[in-house]
Amino acid sequence: MPQPFRFKQFSIDDTHCAMKVGMDAVLLGAWTNIDNTKRILDIGSGSGIIAIMLAQRCNATIDAVEIDNDAHKQARINIINSGWQDRITPHHFSIQDFCNLTISKYDLIVTNPPYFINSFNAPIIKRNIARHNNLLSQEDLINSALQLLENTGRLCLIMPLNEGILFKTKAENNNLYCNKTTSVKPKENKSANRLLMEFSYIKKELIQNQLIIEEGKRHQYTDAYKELTKDFYLAF
Repeated sequence: MPQPFRFKQFSIDDTHCAMKVGMDAVLLGAWTNIDNTKRILDIGSGSGIIAIMLAQRCNATIDAVEIDNDAHKQARINIINSGWQDRITPHHFSIQDFCNLTISKYDLIVTNPPYFINSFNAPIIKRNIARHNNLLSQEDLINSALQLLENTGRLCLIMPLNEGILFKTKAENNNLYCNKTTSVKPKENKSANRLLMEFSYIKKELIQNQLIIEEGKRHQYTDAYKELTKDFYLAF
C-alpha cells in the first residue's frame, strides 16, 4: 500500500487523488508571498498540500476548493491530520459554483491549475480533470480571481512556461498585472519548463528571476532550491 508523502510538519496521502504530490505544488506553496495575508483561497486544492503548506507558513484562514469528490475527501483527511483544521476549510465545488455561492473576498488566491490546452486527453477521466483545462479554462480562472480577490490582493500560480506566458497576456488584458515571475529550470543546461507568477490589480515594475532545481547528477539539488523548500522537505 502506498505510504503518505512525509514533510517536516505534516504528511500527505494522495492515494485517491488523480494528481499526486509533485514538485509544482511544493514550489508554489513555498514560493508564494504570504505577507499581511489573512484570508487565502486555494483553487483546485487536490490533496490539500498547498493549503496545508500555507497554513504552516502563516496564520491566515484558508478555503480549499476542489471539484473531484475523492480528492476532496482525501484533502479533508489530510487537513484534519495536519493539525491546522481549525484554519483550513475544504469545499467540494467547482470554482465557478463556489463563486456563485460565496460572498468572501481574499487577500491571496493560489492555484496549481489544470494547464493542458487543446492537447490529447489522458484515458482516465479524473486525470483529465486534474491536468486538462476543459472544466477550468484560463478565462474562468481569471474571472474567478476578478470576483474573489480583494482590491489589494494577490493571485499566485504555477504553469508550464508557454501556458504561463499566454495566461499573463490574458490576465493583463483584464487588468490583473504580473508583478513577479520565477522561471524554473530542471537543470542549468535545460530550458525553463515552469513559470511561477504573482498578479495584482496594481501595476508595478516586473520582478523576474530564475530558479534551477538540480545541479550535476540527479537529486543533487541547488542551494537555492534547498533554501526555498527547507521548511518542508525532510532531506533538507
